[in-house]
Amino acid sequence: MNHALPHVTSLTCTFTQLLSSTRRGARLARLLAVNELRSWGAPQDLTERAEIVVAELAGNAVLHGRVPGRCFRLTLALAPPSGRLRIEVSDARGELRPQLPPTEAEPGALSTGGRGLMLVAALADHWETVPYPPSGKTVRAVLLTPAPAPAPG
Repeated sequence: MNHALPHVTSLTCTFTQLLSSTRRGARLARLLAVNELRSWGAPQDLTERAEIVVAELAGNAVLHGRVPGRCFRLTLALAPPSGRLRIEVSDARGELRPQLPPTEAEPGALSTGGRGLMLVAALADHWETVPYPPSGKTVRAVLLTPAPAPAPG
């Protein structure tokens, strides 16, 4: 179910969608996120960073958080006055928590994995993993719009 409802009291735009735990579902999560952010008038820089973060988190939910017959959930919450975007991707595998690889074990140039969370950490202002009852987890990333530079005086 899609929800793009601005809340009058908090001026926050929200969107939530259940998606199949497949590569197609992960791709759809990225496309839906970009579409919602554009419809809300989010800044281009924020939308571009969010696109990469959603793609990585949704891909991880499909690859590492998949339980047959269970979907994953994408949630976006944008507070335009503060420029704060919260991205949440919830899956059914709470026992598998994402972790950044140790710095001495960074993936080699030809490695096909291990860079996703490094991208999330680089693009998000904050990220964390929290339980998603009854047995899943939510990976949450917060992206902030940089404050505009002061006009030259």
